[in-house]
Amino acid sequence: MSSLSNQEIATLFNKVAQMLSIRGDNIHRVLAYQRAAESIGELSQSLSQLQQEGALTTIPHVGATLAEKIEEILATSKLQFYEKLAQEIPPTLVELLRVEGLGPKRVKQVYETLGITTLEQLAAAAAEGKLRDLPGMGAKSEAKLVAALENLKKHGDSRTPLGTAWPLAQQILAQLAQLPGVTQTAIGGSLRRMKETIGDIDLLVAAADPLPIMAHFRSLENVASVAAAGPTKSRIVLHNGLGVDLRVLPAERWGTLLSYFTGSKEHNVRLRELALKKGYSLNEHAFTPLDGSPEILCATEEALYAQLGLPYISPVLREDRGEIEAGLRGELPPLIQTGDIQIDLHLHTTWSDGAKSVRQMAEAAKARGLKAIVVTDHSYGLGIANGLDETRLWQQAAEVRQVDEAMGPDFRVLHGTEMEIKADGSLDFPDEVLARLDFVIASLHVSLSQPREQVTQRALNAINNPHVDMLAHPTGRLLPNRPGADLDMEAVISAAAANQTLLEINANPNRLDLRDSQARRAIESGVHLAINCDAHHPDHFDLLHYGVATAQRAWATPAHIVNTWTIDKLLAYINR
Repeated sequence: MSSLSNQEIATLFNKVAQMLSIRGDNIHRVLAYQRAAESIGELSQSLSQLQQEGALTTIPHVGATLAEKIEEILATSKLQFYEKLAQEIPPTLVELLRVEGLGPKRVKQVYETLGITTLEQLAAAAAEGKLRDLPGMGAKSEAKLVAALENLKKHGDSRTPLGTAWPLAQQILAQLAQLPGVTQTAIGGSLRRMKETIGDIDLLVAAADPLPIMAHFRSLENVASVAAAGPTKSRIVLHNGLGVDLRVLPAERWGTLLSYFTGSKEHNVRLRELALKKGYSLNEHAFTPLDGSPEILCATEEALYAQLGLPYISPVLREDRGEIEAGLRGELPPLIQTGDIQIDLHLHTTWSDGAKSVRQMAEAAKARGLKAIVVTDHSYGLGIANGLDETRLWQQAAEVRQVDEAMGPDFRVLHGTEMEIKADGSLDFPDEVLARLDFVIASLHVSLSQPREQVTQRALNAINNPHVDMLAHPTGRLLPNRPGADLDMEAVISAAAANQTLLEINANPNRLDLRDSQARRAIESGVHLAINCDAHHPDHFDLLHYGVATAQRAWATPAHIVNTWTIDKLLAYINR
């Protein structure tokens, strides 16, 4: 039996997809491996376990052919198809795709023409002026490639957390929106789809004259270098190494532009397939009838989807995870919105590691339109966070009751705890203490690297305790560098469903834990979810939209999220 992990097998499938793209294979074959890799990487169960259950083909985007390949890997730790492909396309060529401006076709060209197979060889050839004579290159393109190689060496190509990219994109877009002639602006790409990490920022502008807009964009204060400068497309690199692309098209083509550059690639392929069935080709500019009739422009995305017989599909759903089929059936979910949230169940004050008092946090929450909060400072097991022992817990309870009374009848302040699940699986407080609290959170912060069975059992110990109302940020991950506990999420979700224990989507963009795929699986299993800001400062309440976006990507409606309930309904549920 293979010792390869799910993630290692997902990485292998991703590599196969990239090698196939370099070879020039059909896009559907490339996407098949990419989609399967993504599904495998998000699995809560091990592939070995699924194989034993005969359930490999239940994995999204894994059919019989790819299931056979997974079985081969599990049995031999190798994939013959990959070994054979590697004889034709050296696997090291995949590294070249990390270089800005090098697509699969160009990588294949430098390999076949110059025999280049590594980044080091590419850098040496560029420095010696050997690339400029390739068809379509030239000295200017070669110089850009040298700059891109330097940028890769300096900053790497790690993906940027959503919480870093989003405010930067908003800041730049706000400046562009003020320019004369700009009629519409939008964020595109994976950032508009609110993925937890992004590769770069895509910005889109509608304007009749793009030249002054491009000039202003390239002269922004935070620009470290200009990677590309064209009449309708420019690319800059910020001082933090993050790339930003800007595209400008006339307003009458805005709908197709915005849709195309939002993606995902897989979603766009499906849209083009629908267009072909209706007698059109579709790109970022327009629908072009195959019979030679005049092109059809779409000024809005709604018009584009209507042309295809679809309702408008929210960007957060555009991952080819069933949204096209649901749209055709008229069954797209009414997604949760930030305005639906009435309660925050997880926040911290100066009693532990928060920055403000109970009263200040209550006033900040009320000012943002919330109807109730639960004060859940850390328990004593997390000493680094100044966690509360039982004596301090009851001292805090008295203050919480005073603030609750002072805030008036239209806003409630309840008392709870974020209780540590200790390394040995025990909980910080005994049942008789937990029974006196309004709301009990359990969470993992320490010993996250324990073996899967051990750390999963710790989580199950908490979920199975009848006094624990919610498991917060279940894996304990921190983006982008701390992966969190290797939980058996299927076991966690199953136990949460059986015990009617809430699972949290933590809205802090450094967590976003549960991740969207896990949240969707929880919803499918009948688990109720909570979206909380885990606020340690009043400003952290403004992070709510990140958690809501994660829930939207999980196809969550207000009915799935307990924070949309009244406080009386919530209390009745947890005290049932």
